[in-house]
Amino acid sequence: MLLGGDPWDFVDYIRDNQETFYELLRQHLELVGLSVLLGILIALPLAILANRIDVLAKPLNWLANIGQTIPSLAVLGLALPYLGIGFRPALFALTILAVLPIFLNTYVGIQEADRAVIDAARGMGASNTQLLVLVELPLASPVIYAGIRTAIIQNIGLATLAAYIGAGGFGDWILQGLAMVSPPILFAGAVSVAVLAMLTEIIMGRLRYLVIPAGLRIDSKR
Repeated sequence: MLLGGDPWDFVDYIRDNQETFYELLRQHLELVGLSVLLGILIALPLAILANRIDVLAKPLNWLANIGQTIPSLAVLGLALPYLGIGFRPALFALTILAVLPIFLNTYVGIQEADRAVIDAARGMGASNTQLLVLVELPLASPVIYAGIRTAIIQNIGLATLAAYIGAGGFGDWILQGLAMVSPPILFAGAVSVAVLAMLTEIIMGRLRYLVIPAGLRIDSKR
């Protein structure tokens, strides 16, 4: 199976290399999970500050929009001189890429929250903190959740690039398949990433029922 081979043999390849499969899956999930978690911890406070401090809004949005145009490999390349190769630069790059959609969605979600509801809460004596936690963030939750969902699915695909700098994940099989001109190995990595993304999308679709208030879900308004 070093050269050529039937692409559909990838099922047999995964079955014959189950230990490697689970290790690559662990590495892939670790990269995606930690990067999105750090992205949330960074993006949410920045988006709230941008909504509260006008002077920060334009530069932060400008940086976020510009950041989305930078190729993922370029972000990895910029991290290499400072963080070396391996897990750390890959985590750094994926975190930066996760911050962008989460920040933009959170900023827009808070900006577009129903002003009438916010004014009513303010008129009832809600403090700024209460207004944010009990009114603005819940109203913005569908848009914020969509940003987190986008970041997760995006990073599942982008995490394959981590293999270029020795950070592991299913990208290892993709690179190995390309180097050895072996479609089964290439498909083993590519299909695993695709299936992981689809399963995650299904799970995230179900989780929104627990995260988003019923009155704000689109399907509840039908």
